[in-house]
Amino acid sequence: MENQEQQTSAADVLTQAIANKLDYLSTLQAAVQHGDDRQVYELLDQVRYYQEVKKTRAARAVNHLAELVDNIHLQISHYLSDNLIDYLGHIYPFFYYEEYTTGLFHIYFGNWWDRRLFGDLDVINVKFNFDQAEYQKLQKSFELEAQHQRLNTAKIEQISSESEQLQKLMDAQSVRDNQKTQLREQLKENSQKSSMPWDTSKIKDERQQIVDQLTELADQDEKALNAHKAIKENDDKILVLSKEDTILNYEK
Repeated sequence: MENQEQQTSAADVLTQAIANKLDYLSTLQAAVQHGDDRQVYELLDQVRYYQEVKKTRAARAVNHLAELVDNIHLQISHYLSDNLIDYLGHIYPFFYYEEYTTGLFHIYFGNWWDRRLFGDLDVINVKFNFDQAEYQKLQKSFELEAQHQRLNTAKIEQISSESEQLQKLMDAQSVRDNQKTQLREQLKENSQKSSMPWDTSKIKDERQQIVDQLTELADQDEKALNAHKAIKENDDKILVLSKEDTILNYEK
């Protein structure tokens, strides 16, 4: 008799648990069918809903029923995104969103040319997940504005200075050629000097100095030979940095 009562009690508990799950799912289904996004959010995270919307604690302990729909969050996110993005469009008109796969959204800053990917929108949790590197660039650009500078001003100046030095190397080719001719003559004269014991060290020092100068000029020749390509690469870098500054200016 006792075993039968225990079995009946276990069946009742299980039946009630199943009924709770069915009730949760049917309530969620009805909310979706009636377009009641508010209730959908409440059912997904009752504790947070009560804290942030009702400014109170949940009336009852969390029963983890929301876990029943964990595997369809992407579909729920897709459904909820319409009204949420429409609302966000009024509050943050400079953000634009792209659903790159069902239920997952990229955030773009602006709708202009070459706009930047700025992070992701978490529809289920109603949260912006900003790309911290991009966020810090924008933050830094505001700080530099007071100094009448842009984010990449220093980098552009440094690269421009490098290009100027490379151009000077190219322009000075004829000067270096003349210097090399003179140094080779000096090296020839040095090798013809008599090497008396007391002059040997001095002659060797002179020869080494000439060789060092010729080596330095050869290094400059090599840099000058690749200077045109390096300047073009620097121009491309400056263009990228300038474009980024322009985009940041739009964002500000």
